[in-house]
Amino acid sequence: ARIMAFVEVRSTSFDDACARLDALDGRGELFEQGRTELKEVLGLIRAFGVPESHFALNLSIARGLDYYTGTVYETHLVEHPQIGSICSGGRYDNLAGHYTKSHLPGVGISIGATRLFWQLREAGLLGPATSTVQVLVTMMDETQLPAYLELATQLRNGGIATEVVMEPGKLAKQFKYADRAGIRFVVVLGPD
Repeated sequence: ARIMAFVEVRSTSFDDACARLDALDGRGELFEQGRTELKEVLGLIRAFGVPESHFALNLSIARGLDYYTGTVYETHLVEHPQIGSICSGGRYDNLAGHYTKSHLPGVGISIGATRLFWQLREAGLLGPATSTVQVLVTMMDETQLPAYLELATQLRNGGIATEVVMEPGKLAKQFKYADRAGIRFVVVLGPD
């Protein structure tokens, strides 16, 4: 029952969130440390001027239990909950200790670039895909790779940004890739 009471704590008000944290019946030094840290984070969120409508306390979130050692967080696009979290992370006290003898506490995040850019494009905040690549050299036959690379080198030497498909595949799929990437010209070079 106490665990359920803990994970059910949710609030979008600074004062209510602190009151709910104070009301939790937890025991032990680690619990008190966590409660104090969360209240400090809430105070800093308020000090930064973040409106209450832009944050929520949710104690059911658990991330990376093997390396996060403090507060964890997730960000969502409120108007598009169907895409899930677009940025998540937390505090870790010694993750860098795997690579150095120094004790280096830190905070890290990861951004779901695919989710974020998909939504930005859907919202019309990004223009159509453009590419600096001007020409795509397709691959019809792996044995012709040297010829494809030589052609690409000649094009590049002529100032034409060129990409070479490095794995054989259906020609239609290669054309589709060029179209999606905004590559305007496609070279099909075969043995004939």
